[in-house]
Amino acid sequence: FAALLGNGRVVSWGDPTFGGDCSLVADQLKDVRHIQATIGAFAAILKNGRVVTWGHPCCGGDISSFQDTLRNVQEIQSAKRAFAAVLSDGSVVSWGPKGHGGSDVVRVKEVEQVHATTRAFAA
Repeated sequence: FAALLGNGRVVSWGDPTFGGDCSLVADQLKDVRHIQATIGAFAAILKNGRVVTWGHPCCGGDISSFQDTLRNVQEIQSAKRAFAAVLSDGSVVSWGPKGHGGSDVVRVKEVEQVHATTRAFAA
């Protein structure tokens, strides 16, 4: 579980492998405006439009290869093991296992919303 506090900070609890311990990224979890979860990871959108993730890498908990792409994030949706973020320019970035909707930058223009099933995204 994860809770967004009134001061913009986050606390999480449960199985540490699957996001129940956010202590490794706690210093980054300031000014959080939204949290989304997969089956084993969390993604937080900060007020500055950046994203912080924690939890199991096979469930979207690792954005190291997408960190520079995830700027000006407006919205995040989650499938079972992947996340998709809508950026302010209308593009979509998804991460997590490809068989669960994760991939890369999706070349779609003027996206306003993303919706998810267990293993896929639609915009």
